[in-house]
Amino acid sequence: MGRLAETDDLTDDQAEILKAVRTFVEKEIIPAAQALEHADKYPTEIVEGLKELGIFGLMIPEEYGGLGESLLTYALCVEEIARGWMSVSGVINTHFIVAYMLMKHGTEEQKQKYLPRMATGEVRGAFSMSEPGLGSDVSAISTKATRADDGSYSITGQKMWLTNGGSSTLVAVLVKTDEGHDDSVSVYKRMTTFLVEKEPGFGETAQGVTVPGKIDKMGYKGIDTTEMIFEGHQIAAEQILGGEPGQGFYQMMDGVEVGRVNVAARACGIALRAFELGAAYSQQRHTFGKQIADHQAILFRLAEMATKVEVAHTMMVRAARKKDAGERNDVEAGMAKMVASEYCNEVVQDSFRIHGGYGYSKEYEIERLYREAAFMLIGEGTSDIQKMIIGRSLLKTYAVKS
Repeated sequence: MGRLAETDDLTDDQAEILKAVRTFVEKEIIPAAQALEHADKYPTEIVEGLKELGIFGLMIPEEYGGLGESLLTYALCVEEIARGWMSVSGVINTHFIVAYMLMKHGTEEQKQKYLPRMATGEVRGAFSMSEPGLGSDVSAISTKATRADDGSYSITGQKMWLTNGGSSTLVAVLVKTDEGHDDSVSVYKRMTTFLVEKEPGFGETAQGVTVPGKIDKMGYKGIDTTEMIFEGHQIAAEQILGGEPGQGFYQMMDGVEVGRVNVAARACGIALRAFELGAAYSQQRHTFGKQIADHQAILFRLAEMATKVEVAHTMMVRAARKKDAGERNDVEAGMAKMVASEYCNEVVQDSFRIHGGYGYSKEYEIERLYREAAFMLIGEGTSDIQKMIIGRSLLKTYAVKS
C-alpha cells in the first residue's frame, strides 16, 4: 500500500491545495514546532504563512473573498497541519467555526461586514460556550445579556476555555437572553449568540470585556487559551448572530458539529505523525543484533498503529463528506471524533513505548505528541458525550415497535 491516510476521489484543486499545505508543514512547521512549543511561543510567522496560503478563508465563499472549498478540504488541511504541530491547527479551528456560523446563520449585513476580512485573517475569530464549572452542560450557562429600553443589550458573566481568546478580534459568545419568557419555554430557546468585537491582547480588550491572560496548560501550547469576563458590556442588537434572539444554542451546535470533524482531523494528524516517528525510530534503534522493527513485538505494534490511523482517517472523511452533502452528521461527527481521539491516544502511547526511555525526553518529538493527544480526548466534547449523542440517535433509529 501507499502512504497512510490518503483520500480517494479528490478533485485536482483539492489535491493541489493539500500538496501546498503538506509542503508548508514539512518546511515551516515541523522544523520550528519543538522550539516554539517548549517556549510556549505564539507561532506568528507560521500563522502569517497560513494567511498567504489562504487557509483562513478556505471555506468562505468566493463572493466574500474566500476559496469556497468544502469541509472535507478543510479537514484534510487540518489533518496535515496537526501532523506538523497540533497547536497551529487550533489557531484556525475556532476562526473557522465562527466563519462557518456566519456563513450559515448570519444576516447578509453580518456576512458582508466580517467574512471578507476573516478570509484574509484581518479579523480573527474565537467562540465561547463554556463557563467555569460548567463542563459539557451547556444548558447551565449563566452569562446573561439583558435588554435595555433602546433595544441594546448589556452582557455580564464569565466564559472559559476560549482558544484564541487573546489574539482574536471577533468572538461568538453564547449567553442567556430570557427576558419575556416564562418557565414553559425550553432553556435551549433562551440562548443567543452575540458577535462581540474586541482588540487583540490581554486586559481590558473592549468596553466591559476583560481577557485576564493565558491559561497555563500541560500541552496545546503556543496559542492563547483564556477566560473572558463580561462586566456590563454594551452591545447593539445588530450583533446578534442572525438578527433574532433565541437561536444561539442551535447555531452553536451546528458549529460544534463541524468542530468535531475538525478535532477528529487533528487527532488523525497527531496519530499519523506518531506512527511516522515510531516507524522511523524502530528502524534506527538496534537491540540484540538487529533493528527493533524486526522484533515481532514492535512489528505487531506498528501494524496495529497503522490500522488505527487508517480507520480514524476514513471515519473523519466520511463525516466531512456527509456534512458537505447537506446532511445532518451529528452521529457521524461524534463517531469520528470519538474513534479518532481514542485511537490517537493509543497510537501515541504505542509510539512512545517504541521510543523507550528516549520518548520521555523533551528532545524527542513524541514527548510533545504525548501531551497533545490528551487534549483530543476532551476537546469539543469528551468521548462520553459522543457516546450519549450516538446512543440516543441509534435508539431512535432502532426503536422497538410495539
